[in-house]
Amino acid sequence: MRTKHTSHPLSSFPVYSCAFVSPNDFVLGGGGGQSKTGIKNKIRLYHVESDSKLALLDELELASGEDAPMSMAAHPSRSEIVGGINSSEDALKSGPNQNCRVYNVQENKLSFSHAQNTIHLTTEDDDFQKVTVFSPNGKYLAVGGTRNLSVLEYPSLDPIATPIQLEKGEVYDAAFSSKTLVVATTVNLLVYALPSEEEGEATEKSKGKEAPLAPLELLHTIDRPTLPGKDAGSSYRAVSRDGKLLAFGSSDLNVGVLDAQSLAPLLTILKAHEFPPTTLRFSPSSDTLVSGSADNTVRVVTIPTGLGATSWGSWLLFIVALLVVLFAILAQQWFRV
Repeated sequence: MRTKHTSHPLSSFPVYSCAFVSPNDFVLGGGGGQSKTGIKNKIRLYHVESDSKLALLDELELASGEDAPMSMAAHPSRSEIVGGINSSEDALKSGPNQNCRVYNVQENKLSFSHAQNTIHLTTEDDDFQKVTVFSPNGKYLAVGGTRNLSVLEYPSLDPIATPIQLEKGEVYDAAFSSKTLVVATTVNLLVYALPSEEEGEATEKSKGKEAPLAPLELLHTIDRPTLPGKDAGSSYRAVSRDGKLLAFGSSDLNVGVLDAQSLAPLLTILKAHEFPPTTLRFSPSSDTLVSGSADNTVRVVTIPTGLGATSWGSWLLFIVALLVVLFAILAQQWFRV
C-alpha cells in the first residue's frame, strides 16, 4: 500500500533516539557523541502537523564531552522523557556516570530534572544505555547497557531490585506487562516477575533502613531457536501503542510496517535514509511513524486509518474465497460419483 511520507533534513544532527510526548509532539536525541567532531549533542522538541510539516519548538544542548542520547522513552502520563546519556570523561573522574536522565517537557520547553547512575564506567569503558523502557502504568523504568539491566521506581529512580547481569549474550530490548518484565537478549528471552503490590508497599516502608535489595525472580528462560537461513539485517523495531502494527528499519535502508499478528507486510518505504535507521517511533494514536538516522534526517510517515484491519480483512476474504473454491471442487467430484 502507498502512503504519504516526507524526509526532513536536520543540519549537523545525527539522530539516535526518539520519543513522542503527545500525538503531535516528539523529542529527538542526537549529535556527534563523545568524539571531537564539532557536532553538538542535543535534545530537540518538534511539532508535526502532517508528514510534510515539521517545526522545531525547542532544543537543549548537552554539556561538552557528554555522549549523545542513545535511547529515550516518554512517560505514559507525565510530560517527561528519560534519556540514556553518558557523562563526560572529566565528570567520570570526579563522580559516577549520570547516564539515566529525566527531562521535563512543559509549555513547549525542555528542562533537566534529575539523574541516576545505573551504568558504572571508567574513562576506558565503552558501554552506554541502549535500552530505556517504561512499564504501561509508568511506575517502573527499565534501563540497560550491553550486559546489565536495572529496574527503577519512577519518578524517584530508586532501584527496586539488584541489577540483572547477563551470563551470556547481550541485552537487546525489554518490555513490561502488568506483572512481568521480559528481557530480550541476543541468545534468549528472560521473563522476570515484578513485585506485587504488597511487596512494593513493604519496599516503601523499608526505605531509609538500608535494607538490602533482592534480585527479581526469574520465571522462565526461553532460548532463541535456530532457524534456517541467515539473520536479516534489521537495525531497529517499534510496536504501536495499540499493539496492531510493527515497524522495522533494515540495513538495506528500508523502513517497513507489518501487521503485528499475522506479520503480513503493510507498508514499505524504499531507501528511507542514506544510512540505516537508528530509531523508530509510532505516535500515541498510531497514525504517525517517525524514523531517524545518523544521516541527519528524519522521515515522517502517515499511517492510513485502519491499516492493520484492512490487511487482516483482505487475508480473511482470500481464505474464504479459497475455501469456497475448494468446496465447489469437492461438490463437483461428489455429484460425479
